[in-house]
Amino acid sequence: MAINLQKGQKVSLEKKSSTGLGEILVNLNWNSGPVKQGFLSSILGGSKGIDLDLGCLYELKNGQKGAVQALGNSFGSLNQAPYISLDGDDRTGAAAAGENLRINGNKLSEFKRILVYTFIYEGVANWQQADAVVTIKYPGAEDIIVKMDTFNSSNIMCGLALFENQNDQTFSVEKIVQFYNGHQALDKAFNWGMQWKAGRK
Repeated sequence: MAINLQKGQKVSLEKKSSTGLGEILVNLNWNSGPVKQGFLSSILGGSKGIDLDLGCLYELKNGQKGAVQALGNSFGSLNQAPYISLDGDDRTGAAAAGENLRINGNKLSEFKRILVYTFIYEGVANWQQADAVVTIKYPGAEDIIVKMDTFNSSNIMCGLALFENQNDQTFSVEKIVQFYNGHQALDKAFNWGMQWKAGRK
């Protein structure tokens, strides 16, 4: 069984032990095949696949803010701040099943909030073709599914799910699935208050 979140719906992660929530795995999977395009664009080599990148904004209780993402090689760390890490940005081995963010749920009291997002690093903004699904897993509990079931956007970025610390007892998880034209627009929508500059990977 799994919990399929609806847009705007919140659920709470249940603590299964006295030590904390354990490792929370956020997996993004999508159809990376080429976008269906017209005859002329295929001749011109325009039918590239979609490269989705998974990442998150985080805010710790001590005021530290940042992003964990492949862009800018900000892969984070699980055992020291920000207590979030991103698996390597490749399509082989462990990452063949999409991309994974790992959150150290035993450090719950250090967090204020985490906003998980995806953006199209390469390819056309065809979200319906990508058919992306986020699965949130943690020990001893049902999977939480966040489907990208809203498609009509040409924006390259999508806010997926918002984790918020609830009295150091648990995280609430809310399905967002809202589109933005980049990191700055996403930041502004959630009042994160960070400074942004162009990056590469």
